[in-house]
Amino acid sequence: MRYLLGLCAVVIVGAVNAEKPAVVGDKSSADHRLGELNTLNGFFPFKAVNNVTAWKKRQIAIKRRILISQGLWPLPTRTPLNAVIHGRVERDDYVVDRVFFESIPGHYVTGSLYRPKEGRGPFPAILSPHGHWQDGRFYDAGQEVISRQIETGAEKFKQGGRFPLQARAVQLARMGCIVFHYDMTGYADAIQLGHRPDRWEHLDRLDHWGFMSVQADLRLQNMMGLQTWNSIRAVDFVLQLDDIDPSRIGVTGASGGGTQSMILGAIDERIAASMPCVMVSTAMQGGCTCENAPLLRIDQGNIDIAAATAPRPLGLTAADDWTVNLKTSGFPDLKKVYQMMGVANRLTAVFHTQFPHNYNQLNRAAMYAFFNQHFSLGHEAIVERDFLPLSQSEATVWNSTYPEPSGDQVGDLHETRLLALVSQDSDQKISALVPESREGLQSYRDAIGAAWETLIGRREDQVGKVVYQLTSSSQVALSPVQSGTIRNLDHKEEVPVLKFVPQPKNDKHVSVIWVTDDGKMTAFENGKVVDEIQLFVRAGYTVIVPELFGQGELAAMVVKDQSQRLWFQRGGDKGWHKFSGYTYGFNHCLFAQRTHDLLSVIAYARGKEGVCLIGRGQVAGPLVAAACSQAGKSVQRCILEPQEFRFASVDRHEHPMFVPGSVKYLDLDGLISLAAPVPLVISGEDYPITRKVYEASESSKRLKVTESRLGSASLLAVLQLDD
Repeated sequence: MRYLLGLCAVVIVGAVNAEKPAVVGDKSSADHRLGELNTLNGFFPFKAVNNVTAWKKRQIAIKRRILISQGLWPLPTRTPLNAVIHGRVERDDYVVDRVFFESIPGHYVTGSLYRPKEGRGPFPAILSPHGHWQDGRFYDAGQEVISRQIETGAEKFKQGGRFPLQARAVQLARMGCIVFHYDMTGYADAIQLGHRPDRWEHLDRLDHWGFMSVQADLRLQNMMGLQTWNSIRAVDFVLQLDDIDPSRIGVTGASGGGTQSMILGAIDERIAASMPCVMVSTAMQGGCTCENAPLLRIDQGNIDIAAATAPRPLGLTAADDWTVNLKTSGFPDLKKVYQMMGVANRLTAVFHTQFPHNYNQLNRAAMYAFFNQHFSLGHEAIVERDFLPLSQSEATVWNSTYPEPSGDQVGDLHETRLLALVSQDSDQKISALVPESREGLQSYRDAIGAAWETLIGRREDQVGKVVYQLTSSSQVALSPVQSGTIRNLDHKEEVPVLKFVPQPKNDKHVSVIWVTDDGKMTAFENGKVVDEIQLFVRAGYTVIVPELFGQGELAAMVVKDQSQRLWFQRGGDKGWHKFSGYTYGFNHCLFAQRTHDLLSVIAYARGKEGVCLIGRGQVAGPLVAAACSQAGKSVQRCILEPQEFRFASVDRHEHPMFVPGSVKYLDLDGLISLAAPVPLVISGEDYPITRKVYEASESSKRLKVTESRLGSASLLAVLQLDD
């Protein structure tokens, strides 16, 4: 009877009369997320590891993040290349063929194939992606530039220095290598799409979309991913040649070509040796949209990406640019990795920092020596010689027999068609992973589970140390109510919370984490504690109501006008380039940050028996699903009411619920499915993928779906159910 009177007092007394809690973000706050956004111009030190076992785990995570960011997880279908090799040009000791093939049906990769004129194969093959030199494969530095470079010692020959991109292909062919010098998107013969479209908003549509649109980013379709796929297909192409040694495939390029070389070396084990030049550093990470993608450089930078090539040979060069400090910043970490793996002799670097950004004769000489050593070419001395460069008419792959693409093969029509094909292929591959039985469950988790793990960016075992700091305590009838902050010391994050504690305290029950769209304020209604919390406390549950990042008092700072902060890259006279990869390639989206907060709250509250998560609302429901997917056995039960939210409905890059890749990986249904086998109740609608995953994991009895919203008594009954 006394207990019931106490409950009545809770209802009558109403809200907590407590001191105002400390606001996260004040001078005493340690929450780093209120600082400046990370950008490509930041500092990206190597994430150190202590042993080979730890490094191999880290290496897997780096590769997976690259592939996911590029839209290549799982890899797309390798459709027929339909390669065309024609128009041979003869030179004294090498020949050049014109090449084009389809990396995706109807989308062409174009380039020049250099071959030794003498010798017998099989020959090593070296891919040569160019960087952002004007006209790419057709680049001509001009007479004035080469004259100055010869004076400074950067170049030796008038033709070799004037056409430096051709120079390296010519010399490698003379050394006995087959070289595929191919075009980056929008350069030379790759005319179907512009390299860096500065106006794309007209393709930001829900039905047919183009690169850089919201729908493209929700599916991780980006220009960098297209170029990376072109490079993967370039490896496929050279391996189709009869006289290639598949054990000696290399790649080298500078600047943007260095980025492609670095990425390809990291993700494609067929690359036996990689030499990305004047790109790998702890400083600027690559300024173009073709070098950035959402998710790519969160918790990793170019040093980490380059290190993923290990133990295969890796060569680097530095110049008077963002790589100027490579010798002391980044390269020592790479040395430690290669030494730790017992292959220190496979790492090479030269530091010609007296010259500006380049792939000049001195750096080319280092590259020739690198491949001579690691591909056993057998040259005692390598001396670059001058050559007769290809004219543009000799180099272009398009002619009267093979006319250049036109009409709907170029521009907006081609772009939207291309992404429609990519979407169709991806949807088919991912849908096929949804398990029909237990046999398919692991493959589903390896693909979709791993993808969402990367999108969210933190697992339970990565939460780190959390502590609770009490701000104030008040008595609401017989129940103490605490106001405090859960601090994540390792990640420097803070989560204000309210704790409703039963009196007398009952340790046999798990804690309930009550998550809503608006944070702590929803614990009260009309000056009273809401019915559900009252009921839980009366039944002996401790109830924790968190205020997630950007909720409550921080809402105006973090999600001003219902928008996440974005960082735009300055585009010269064209103004700011509003590519979301410049923000989400270096920073967790707000959804991920809020999920991190929930994981910190779970780590604090879980005890021996775990916690119960309740998420009600279009924000809270998906967030609780995300936390449950990463919290493992710490969640004893989960209750969701997502109110028909879908990530596909997000229409702005700055929307608080914008999550790059969320639609590709089966939207909210796919995310919820990863809760299996945690006992789960969903109210509002059915989720067929989730149902299949629970059936495949032989836990279908742990999944309950109700059409209507659960009332207070129903919620309590769910909490008290046995599995």
